[in-house]
Amino acid sequence: MTDRSALHDVLDAGLVCHLGVVVDGSPLVLPTGYGRDGDTLYLHGSTGARSLRAAADGVDVCVNVTVLDGVVYARSVFHHSMNYRSAVVHGRATLVTDDDEKLHGLRVLTEHLAPGSWGHARLPNRKELAATAVLALDLTEAAVKVRTGGPVDDEEDIGTVPAWAGVLPVRQVFGEPEPCHLQPEGTPVPGHVRRRAG
Repeated sequence: MTDRSALHDVLDAGLVCHLGVVVDGSPLVLPTGYGRDGDTLYLHGSTGARSLRAAADGVDVCVNVTVLDGVVYARSVFHHSMNYRSAVVHGRATLVTDDDEKLHGLRVLTEHLAPGSWGHARLPNRKELAATAVLALDLTEAAVKVRTGGPVDDEEDIGTVPAWAGVLPVRQVFGEPEPCHLQPEGTPVPGHVRRRAG
């Protein structure tokens, strides 16, 4: 499945991607922060990270985002499964060197993970920008795989095997905000954090 809206939905629903790249002949897969703007995926990390340096040098990369929606219980363990939405993006990432685009990419990343924070917290200074690599990856080469619904049991097991069958939904829920121990007592939790916490 390569429907653009389905791809965007999966990328927007996830919070962490896994960046796969071959470094010195060995595959390396690492969790990485990301954000999407249109058909561009922004990734970021330390300029010292081997994976980002390799990706910036034009090595093919693979990015995966998976959202788990449920565990599927079947009448036989063979047919147990998961309900999920998964996006895989292949391509060559481009190192963002223009300061304005780099700030834009970092804003997209920040607002994806922690909406409202770009206008609330201090923005990156020159030293922080220099220590941060931002990559742009076009979403042209992408695929989406989705599994929904209940178990697909063998016909002979239905009505004869007494095991429970169905779906146990999985939902991501944000908890109560926990202030930093250095936060002055009585500092209110800002609205953009409170809204995310529900």
